[in-house]
Amino acid sequence: MLNISNSPIDDQILNENYSSFNSVMVPRLARSLSYWLLGMLGVFVLVLFLPWTQNIEGRGRMTTLRPDQRPQTIHSTIAGRIEQWYVNEGDTVRKGDTILFLSEIKDDYFDPQLLSRTDAQIDAKEGAAEAYGGKAEALARQIDALNATLGLKLNQLQNKLLQAQLKVESDSIDLIASKINLQIAETQYLRWDTLLKQGIKSRTEWEEKRNKVQESRAKFVSQENKLGVSRNELLNARIELNNVRNEYAEKVAKAQSDRQSALSDRFDTEAQVAKMENQLSNYEARTRFRYITAPQDGFINQALKPGIGETVKEGEAVVSILPLGYQLAAEIFVRPVDLPLLKKGEHVRLEFDGWPSIVFSGWPNASFGTFGGHIFAIETNISEKGNYRILIEPDPNDPWPEPLRMGAGVHAFALLNDVPLWYEIWRQLNSFPPDYYNGGGAGDTKDLKKEAKK
Repeated sequence: MLNISNSPIDDQILNENYSSFNSVMVPRLARSLSYWLLGMLGVFVLVLFLPWTQNIEGRGRMTTLRPDQRPQTIHSTIAGRIEQWYVNEGDTVRKGDTILFLSEIKDDYFDPQLLSRTDAQIDAKEGAAEAYGGKAEALARQIDALNATLGLKLNQLQNKLLQAQLKVESDSIDLIASKINLQIAETQYLRWDTLLKQGIKSRTEWEEKRNKVQESRAKFVSQENKLGVSRNELLNARIELNNVRNEYAEKVAKAQSDRQSALSDRFDTEAQVAKMENQLSNYEARTRFRYITAPQDGFINQALKPGIGETVKEGEAVVSILPLGYQLAAEIFVRPVDLPLLKKGEHVRLEFDGWPSIVFSGWPNASFGTFGGHIFAIETNISEKGNYRILIEPDPNDPWPEPLRMGAGVHAFALLNDVPLWYEIWRQLNSFPPDYYNGGGAGDTKDLKKEAKK
């Protein structure tokens, strides 16, 4: 009973027959439960000291790394009516392949011979411009001829003017000589008159001297008239010279005015030709725009204007295309409080929709079905929902699934610092931010906090 003998008899006593034994003995089930609880408590305490990787979570979708590889819509450059489709949804097209054909709906472009007639108008305008140019050249030659004729006329009139000047000088000299002869004749007459009164000379001789005075006076008057005529001729020569200069200056000015008008018409016609050539180029480009082609190699997703005969406006989307050969990337959104803890090139673990996975965010090595990536870009502008956009590229050492497509959902974990599990639970309960990862693995938490405060 008291277990003081080496020969126990516990197995020989039926405890069920004695109620006192049932009251004082400990049940075996309770003892086993206590052992289990103590063992679980020990395991829990040990788990608290396991290393935990702090992380930042974000959700988003799949996209492409380059903007030109993302799905796009092809728009119609001109307004028109759909006449024919050359592709179906799901077809693969190459750059430059025709997708559909549009016909014109504006009356300005209904003429089927619009290009040829516009070209003919350009030829006519170019001929008019050449004609104006020929007229300007002819007027230039006419101006040169007038200037040459003016030079000859001026030389002729200057010679005539010089002759008139010489004649005036000659007549002036003759007038002076006539005046001297008149004075001599008058002096002789007076002398002969005195001698006649003294009876020395006869009246006949006196009359001769008087006649000579009259002749000298007549010659003097005639020479004065002749000098006046010469002076008038000199004045007329000068007037004629000025008249010729003015006449030819007027002719040259008129010819120059006509030439400038011809040049102005030529330049105006050339401007019209340039404008019509620009219009012709626009017509040719518009003709090409009737055929909507693929801007790059791609996959036809959806026809946004499927019907034949439907009209489309300028700049309206007609078909959606997905470029081929794109490079996938993950587009996730994080909270503003987590943004300072992220940097380009940091390693990220990703969970894709449709791929089964077992995720332990704090134990990335124990997770299953996740894939690696690196932060490629961090957007500096906040989105409308109050989060920041992060672009993640694939990890070359951990390739993503090939069947993955754009638009699929993705769940990302940005790995930070390694800390004990008890510290992470304490941090979460107090809503403290994660410790900043400095690239040195598990380090001193106090040093990391000091760096974060800096």
